Amino acid sequence: MAKQAKSYDYVIVGAGSAGCVLAARLTENPHVRVLLLEAGGPNTPKESRIPAAFSKLYKTAVDWNYSTEPEPHLNGRQLYWPRGKMLGGSSSINAMIYIRGNALDYDRWESLGNPGWGFADVLPYFKKSENQERGSSAYHGAGGPLNIADLRYVNPLTRAFLSAASELGIPSNPDFNARVQDGAGLNQVTQKNGKRHSAADAYLRPGLHRENLSVLTGAHVTRLLIERGRALGVTYLRNGVMQEARADREVILSGGTINSPQVLLLSGIGPADELARAGVQTLHDLPGVGKNLQDHVMVSTGYLCTKPVSLASAESLPNFLRYFLFKRGPLVSNVAEAGIFLRTTTGLVEPDLQLLFGPAYYVNHGLSPRPEHCFGFGPTLITPESRGEISLRSANALEPPAIRANYLSTEADMRVIVHGVRLSRQLAHSKAFAAYTGDELHPGAHVKSDAEISQFIRNEAETLYHPVGTCKMGSDSMSVVDARLRVRGIERLRVVDASVMPRIIAGNTNAPTIMIAEKAAYMIRQDA
Repeated sequence: MAKQAKSYDYVIVGAGSAGCVLAARLTENPHVRVLLLEAGGPNTPKESRIPAAFSKLYKTAVDWNYSTEPEPHLNGRQLYWPRGKMLGGSSSINAMIYIRGNALDYDRWESLGNPGWGFADVLPYFKKSENQERGSSAYHGAGGPLNIADLRYVNPLTRAFLSAASELGIPSNPDFNARVQDGAGLNQVTQKNGKRHSAADAYLRPGLHRENLSVLTGAHVTRLLIERGRALGVTYLRNGVMQEARADREVILSGGTINSPQVLLLSGIGPADELARAGVQTLHDLPGVGKNLQDHVMVSTGYLCTKPVSLASAESLPNFLRYFLFKRGPLVSNVAEAGIFLRTTTGLVEPDLQLLFGPAYYVNHGLSPRPEHCFGFGPTLITPESRGEISLRSANALEPPAIRANYLSTEADMRVIVHGVRLSRQLAHSKAFAAYTGDELHPGAHVKSDAEISQFIRNEAETLYHPVGTCKMGSDSMSVVDARLRVRGIERLRVVDASVMPRIIAGNTNAPTIMIAEKAAYMIRQDA
């Protein structure tokens, strides 16, 4: 039996990138009472502060540790999906890359029935969120909560990567988030003084002293409380006790691309036939819930390094001292230090390939290290045609949902990554890398034809951690929320996180998720 419910103006489900922004922005009004519920704990592991240590958080207590169903186009493999389960969500375990995608991505959102979401409309919210250490400009803001920094440490191999790109005629790009996205350059990162700067660090912690903000960790939301088509609150499990929280104004789902649709489905909001199969009574037949799943898929192309200059020795005693005393050295690296955005065929309006570079052996999410010095490329498909879905396995709120990413279901998707593997090889065998390139570890020099490379990709491709789209905004029959992020057919209920993206952006998804929450906070205040 649930405990007596406390009442708030807003109940926010999930203290990830979006939830932290909403909690901070809404409680700027001292007369608004907000409850923020997070299933995980406070993001206290030291590895969440040390940039180069992020992969050590995978498959720990601060990770939801999801896996897909067997992927039909990846030889039936079940892919591991890390997602942050603590304050800050995945911004507390990611590689800290600050990239917005392409301006055309947002104009396309608007054309899909979402007025107010074109690039000119969203740019002010990107700028509002930023404390760009380079200073403010037409494309950047200074003085915002989220610190955006240049890398404090750049490995010699990363310098070789940029030289190799120039050798191949790929132009240099000092800012992927300005007028032009194409080219090769160093990534900017969400770091401050050499430490990770998560959404919790940027937004939530500065406001924790506010009397009108309550934050509960270890609170697993099980369903929405809905009466007569109106959201009244949520039930959540905490310390083994089922409890309720009531919202006088709105309930806001910010659980992310997996958890937000799961809560809707558990509450009887979703495709009626699927709900019936899972043993959930339908309250509102909304066929798009859990559909439209999109993600960026990548494969690691790796080499032995003939010189001892990679991050393999990052955890030496001198480097630990450099980090803890000065916040300098290899431990400040975000591993994916640089990248390239390019178009693999003529006639494309935006890049379809992102090629990441790391001075390290990064295979199996960094969970399978090698003692030797290595470096690697991560060719990534950023404009996928493939679509998947999230669905319930049962009515048990504590059972993870079924994730079907449906990666590489089209030949066009596969062609882009094959192109990326071939480009990786060109870079590795450039003059710039002549002093460093040893044996090819992945896929191996014996893998030569497109068919062989495709088979390698099916055997080894992994997520780049950017799932979006399962509660998409729009005006068609498969839309879950409208352009103000209100759930269709249910009053006083919104979804604010990466799940509302109607189409994945051509770049990393953390910065856009924070932008979505900044814009949502403004709309929520307007509507109130």
